[in-house]
Amino acid sequence: MTEKKIIITLDGWSSCGKSTLAKALARELGYVFVDSGAMYRAITFYFLTKAIDLTDHQQIEKALAQIELSFEFNPTRGASDIILNGENVESKIRELAVASRVSEVAAIPLVRQFAVQQQQRLGKNKGIVMDGRDIGTVVFPEAELKIFMTASKEIRVKRRFQELVQKDAAITIDEVRENLEQRDHMDSNRKESPLRQAKDARVLDNTNLTEQQQFELALGWAKDTIA
Repeated sequence: MTEKKIIITLDGWSSCGKSTLAKALARELGYVFVDSGAMYRAITFYFLTKAIDLTDHQQIEKALAQIELSFEFNPTRGASDIILNGENVESKIRELAVASRVSEVAAIPLVRQFAVQQQQRLGKNKGIVMDGRDIGTVVFPEAELKIFMTASKEIRVKRRFQELVQKDAAITIDEVRENLEQRDHMDSNRKESPLRQAKDARVLDNTNLTEQQQFELALGWAKDTIA
């Protein structure tokens, strides 16, 4: 008998390690990992590159019609890279210039509707792990396992700083804190699909957990759900 496949969603605050955990779960379960954050970052990167006016409805609509997103497995990273119109932009979308604007772009209703359609298409056959802000509440409200991730703000700032300082040695921890606070505010206060914990989500607070500990906890939940 074929093992049943489920949809696993991971939502939560910025820099909670959602992508790290989602990738690990996908690898262990043989599922497809879909990085929804990378999709929004790629759209933001495209908008910045093309100098799209974020207040111009027509410009946004035309720009979205020119965007084609897909994922390609990168054996070096052991994970999938985001491909924007045939170009691998994985490293470009991780820069602070994109990070500082992504919440603003992701708050635009047209952008979210476009991304949600793409995400639902990718999850049609189940057997996926997807992380983001509204995956368990808007994209896949019927998902069998929903995880809501959180951690203390200072821990999140520290993690984000350690990630960014490797790419930009001049960055300060105050800049990172300001960016994270701004993203938290925008993510939880936007009108379109704000960050919310789904009523049936399991909360994973990893403030005091190692990556391995949180992985084992989440994997246990997944196996119980699949069984």
